[in-house]
Amino acid sequence: MINRRTTLRWLAAAPVASGLAAAVGLAAEPAVREIRISAKKFEFTPSSVTARVGEPVMLLLSSEDRIHGFKMPDFNLRTDIVPGVVTAVQLTPDRAGSFSYFCDIFCGDGHEDMGGTMLVEG
Repeated sequence: MINRRTTLRWLAAAPVASGLAAAVGLAAEPAVREIRISAKKFEFTPSSVTARVGEPVMLLLSSEDRIHGFKMPDFNLRTDIVPGVVTAVQLTPDRAGSFSYFCDIFCGDGHEDMGGTMLVEG
């Protein structure tokens, strides 16, 4: 038989049980941070971005003028950036450091200077 005392015990235990569930790893996944990078003849804007180790990052890549490439060899990323289309690339950096990205589709004189850096902080 459930009496008033039993009901009060259950009500007192409920917040403790829900707190334990959160403590054992049932917490939500970290939010994905969006970083927008625009490409146009000979430059990426911004040319430097930052992230943290273990932080999920969504790179939203767009082109203002022509097809460009986006390559970040240290994270094995490579995609085309087509004008009028936002290309999304997700990564979660697993180490700290400074990592280069660059255009790998020739776009004219000055192409060799088209690059940027992602600084990943520990």
